[in-house]
This record gives sequence, structure tokens and C-alpha cells, in this order.
Amino acid sequence: MLGLVKAFLKSGILGEDGELRESSAGAPQGGILSPLLSNIALSVLDEHFAAAWDAMGDSHARAQRRRKGLANYRLVRYADDWVAMVAGGRADAERLREEAAAVLLPMGLRLSEEKTVIAHIDQGFNFLGMRIQRHRQRGSTRRFVYTYPSRAALAAVKAKVRSITRKSTNQSLPVLLHRLNPVLRGWTNYHRHGASAKTFSYLSAFTWRRAWIWLCHKHPKTGMRELQRRFLRRRWPEQDEVRLFNPSTVAIVRYRYRGAAIASPWATTTQEAA
Repeated sequence: MLGLVKAFLKSGILGEDGELRESSAGAPQGGILSPLLSNIALSVLDEHFAAAWDAMGDSHARAQRRRKGLANYRLVRYADDWVAMVAGGRADAERLREEAAAVLLPMGLRLSEEKTVIAHIDQGFNFLGMRIQRHRQRGSTRRFVYTYPSRAALAAVKAKVRSITRKSTNQSLPVLLHRLNPVLRGWTNYHRHGASAKTFSYLSAFTWRRAWIWLCHKHPKTGMRELQRRFLRRRWPEQDEVRLFNPSTVAIVRYRYRGAAIASPWATTTQEAA
């Protein structure tokens, strides 16, 4: 394993110009080695918060802690992105931030001042491209926690669509659609488990407009009716049986579950049962 890690670190970086450059320090951003190193380095954070969660006891014991004014907290982490959820006050959250910084310090890591934010659930926060925030339900006084695509995630996919539709019009419409569809399909499949219907409708209208502008630039001397007849099927861009993916048709599958209730495939009991 150490030999593989060393080989990755010394493999160099292949630039967009096709040139291979040597790397003398660190790992390239976005490389496949980064998540592995993140999980190794941040395992101390997992172990620290897991031990704290076990020490809080069961749900009855945690309820007693809250009645005594003590905070309950738990960590959720994916690679180098993590969030500590605190049932307590802001002072408890600030204490946990200092506690996490102290745990990471022996590993040579420090928290980013710009990216480390303390926020109330009513204010909301971004995590893994999602916006998690508590709102009042429309038409009632009840409040629920909603998960929907963040503005940064929407801006990123719009930038990709805009970049693809800005390129040369020498390519055919099917080629353009083959480039757009994987981007739209992957993004919507990732966000379809949140409250994303309105966002998908907006992205659908935005993509249609970009594709239509591209067609108008490609055929500047062709009238609008002729363009619609040749390239729109039921008002949607299509040619040679290649159709633009419509984000608004993606079904929203809302669900929440307790991860602790899902048995780990590496658990001893599971292995013995197998």
C-alpha cells in the first residue's frame, strides 16, 4: 500500500496541453489519491467523535443530558468535507470547533478559517453541494428541514452547459446533445433526493434556451419556423433520434434514513452470519 501511495505521488501531473510535469510535493487537486489520504488523515476525527457519541449513551441518556443543559453532537464526514451537528447552543458549537482543531493538530492539519462556519439550522448550511435548512412548511406553522441544491452547485452546472453551448457551431446537433446529456443526467441524479423540482425546472428552461441560441447561431439564415420544424420534436431539441435530456422529467425521490441502522458489511456479526 505504501508503495502504491509513493508511486501516485511521484507519477507527475498531465496538463491540459498534454505535457507531463513532475510533482515535487503534495498531491494534485482532484486526483484519485486525495480521498484516500483524506480518509487516512481524518480517521482520528472519526474515532474521537465516535467515542464521544458512545459516551453519551442511548436516546434516553441523551435526553437526560439535554435536560441538564449538556450538548449532544455527532459527526458526518465525506472525504475532507465534514459537519458536526450539535443539539445545544452556539457556545457548544464553538467549543467543538476548538476541540476538532486540537484533534487535527497532531496530524499536521488545521481548520480553514474561510470554510469553517458555525450556523443555526434555520440559517442553513451547504454540504456536498446541497443546501440544508429548516423552513416553515407552506400553508402551516410546522417547520421541517429541507435539502435542496445549493446555489454554488447550480451555478457550476450552468457554467458547464454555457461552456458546451459556446463552443464552435461546426459540430452537429447530435454531437452537442451527446455532450450535454451526461452533464445534465449526472447532476440531476445526484440532486434528485432533495427538494429539487423547482431547480430542475429552472435548469430545464436554461438548457433549452442555451441549445436554441446555439441553433440560431449555427443556422443564422434559417427562419425560426424552419428551425422548429427541423430540430424540435414536441418543442424539444432532437435530431437523428438523439434528444436533449430534460431535467424537469427526473422523478424526485425524497428519503431520509438513519445510517446507524444499516448494518456494515465489515461488522463481525455480519461476517459470522455470512
